[in-house]
Amino acid sequence: MSAFLADRDSARFELRFQSLFNAGHVVSFPCNAAGQVDLDALSERERDRYLYARAVVGGVFSLPQKQRRLD
Repeated sequence: MSAFLADRDSARFELRFQSLFNAGHVVSFPCNAAGQVDLDALSERERDRYLYARAVVGGVFSLPQKQRRLD
């Protein structure tokens, strides 16, 4: 386990990217309390989705919001 994920708060937060065009479409990724996503902990597919979401902020997705996970 990386030192990043050893932070006990890391499993309690997620970074959410809301679609600008479809209110029901959100992509989210686990993050720490500072809103940082551990890229090494993501699968290749999740990492690609995260990097895409970051790249299209303002065009496809709104700025990401950090929030506590509901589960």
